[in-house]
Amino acid sequence: MIFRLAALLICLSACAGIGLEFSTLMKGGASFLGSAWVLSGYFTILTNALVAVVFGAVAIQGERFDHPRLIAGVASAIVLVGVIFTLLLQGLRTLAGATATANFLLHQLNPVLAALFWLLFERKGALSWRDPLLWALYPLAYLVYALPRGAVEGHYAYPFIDVSVLGWARVAANAVVIALCFVAAGEFLVWIDRTLARS
Repeated sequence: MIFRLAALLICLSACAGIGLEFSTLMKGGASFLGSAWVLSGYFTILTNALVAVVFGAVAIQGERFDHPRLIAGVASAIVLVGVIFTLLLQGLRTLAGATATANFLLHQLNPVLAALFWLLFERKGALSWRDPLLWALYPLAYLVYALPRGAVEGHYAYPFIDVSVLGWARVAANAVVIALCFVAAGEFLVWIDRTLARS
């Protein structure tokens, strides 16, 4: 069915983006494990990996994979990736070749595809107003992981969580603003879900 093909496309797009980033690091001289460790520090990579796993499961299981809350949560997380990139990160690096292609897939195409999949194919009416708070635990868990790792390595994955430059107060403020916007966007998604279910 078409929704299984759409899910497969999203899965392959996420895998391709991660694969291109992986290949670029290894061509630059990094080892396999070293490349994996570097990439595991980025919310973008972790979220696209989550997209690949979840949408891969949808492609394989079809209608048996009936987890609308999970699909909506993953779609919200990858859309967060796209929004943060557009507002805070775009233009910070000069990209070309495989890196530019990976950037397009991971930050721009996949958020749109995941959102469209949820809108067009996912069962509506299953979300609750509490769900966005649960979805927010994922980026919160990433922050708890990324900050100590950045402190130990002396390098933070993203400039807006760089404690060495911004200080703890500014980073905390950035995290709160992003979290509030994420939850607000999630509540809007729940409203859309309920509106479409009624119609």
